[in-house]
Amino acid sequence: MLKIRFVAPSDAKGALAALAFEDSDLSPAAKALDEACGNALTRAMEGGRFTGKAGQSMELLAPTGLSASRILLLGGGKAKELKRDGLERAAAGAVKSVLLTGEKELTLRLEGLQIDADDAAFAGLAATMAAYRFDAYRTKLKAERKPSLETLYIALDDPDAAEKVWDKIKHVAKGVRLARDLVNEPANIIYPESFAERVKGLEDHGLTVEILGEKEMEKLGMNALLCVGRGSRRESKLAVMRWDGGKDGEKPICFVGKGVCFDTGGISLKPGAGMEDMKGDMGGAAAVTGAMRAIAGRKAKVNAVGVIGLVENMPDGDATRPGDIVVSANGQTIEVLNTDAEGRLVLSDALWYAQKNFDPKFVIDLATLTGAMIIALGNEQAGVFTNSDGLWDQLKSASEAGSEAVWRMPLGAAYDKLIDSDNADMKNIGGRGAGSITAAQFLKRFIDEGRDWAHIDIAGVGMKSSRDDPREPVWGTGWGVRLLDRLAAACED
Repeated sequence: MLKIRFVAPSDAKGALAALAFEDSDLSPAAKALDEACGNALTRAMEGGRFTGKAGQSMELLAPTGLSASRILLLGGGKAKELKRDGLERAAAGAVKSVLLTGEKELTLRLEGLQIDADDAAFAGLAATMAAYRFDAYRTKLKAERKPSLETLYIALDDPDAAEKVWDKIKHVAKGVRLARDLVNEPANIIYPESFAERVKGLEDHGLTVEILGEKEMEKLGMNALLCVGRGSRRESKLAVMRWDGGKDGEKPICFVGKGVCFDTGGISLKPGAGMEDMKGDMGGAAAVTGAMRAIAGRKAKVNAVGVIGLVENMPDGDATRPGDIVVSANGQTIEVLNTDAEGRLVLSDALWYAQKNFDPKFVIDLATLTGAMIIALGNEQAGVFTNSDGLWDQLKSASEAGSEAVWRMPLGAAYDKLIDSDNADMKNIGGRGAGSITAAQFLKRFIDEGRDWAHIDIAGVGMKSSRDDPREPVWGTGWGVRLLDRLAAACED
């Protein structure tokens, strides 16, 4: 992982980066660099199309008057409107620009911008996210395609204060990296048992971990979860992570994740084109795992529980058939009309287990649940469905603090009729219309009366094929780790 160091401006090393704002308004650091190199930055701006807009960048190689090999000028938008998200994008963009250039060190100079310690630390987090690569199986990369950047120095007026914050935030960076690695691994490497083993390894960071196998879940009547994995030779698992950092006896906050390690659709087989992407259908479980790693790593003063249902959905002679009826752990019956609507079956029993065993303050589930969510919100925001205005307010605040965008979606009794079944208490699909909403309505039926709950559909943000955000790689984004960690931080004593 990229090393992050906070230093005084006089200790800048390697390549240099500074911000410029719209209307050619240079930051104090950029002005100092411009003067040192004989106004070469100003001349380059006048001769090109760099205007300081957010996301723009301009590079000056071998600047006269400086020992640095290059200067990178980063667009910050309007100076008065610079916020954490813009600062994160600038830091990430700087790292992306020099990652493969042969540079080993880069200094982002932020002095004179009145950047507080928290914002500086989150810029460091964004930089580590930008430097992320999943190269585990690439054996023939040429030297020029391998990352060279080893250390990012962030120069500011109070580096010691930022370093103290970074001591905690660096664990969020490690949580995001863990979540991305889990999503990016192929399904022959990450399956329910191996995923559970990686979760078990988090005991080294102070988490208490329990793994339930199929026999234990059968005794508990978790037939909705188990029916999804019946066609696989891989045993289904339920992994439970607990962090007891709050007051003794205080109710925990609870996160539940969908962990379908590979989803063929089962008997309702998906089309072959693009099926390889279904190794990422455990993005919700990955996010919960990464968040619990972050919470434990920074020793959060909160009680928190993470529950993830781990299955593999495969077609087989023993697989669940369309039309089968299963009895969930809380006694409700489900007619499985489509075996490719499996995530809600996994979550229903996982939600039951979390509520029965931990009686949480609130419960939030994350899942790459519906393609309809991508149709509704694209790849920009996750959809939130909740029965609690207060919990929505908390999630919205955590979203803004953690730079992961969410949008509230509707729930309502009128949608329930779409999942009512003539043969059981409910069916697992509601038809073509309102697909994401009916999936959420299904989950709501497994939430205890009076329990605050939110369902976050991350189908559009958990896996991406674009490079629009410099913080994100192509494919597994680790989306949700920052959101859940910021939510946990707001709940600390």
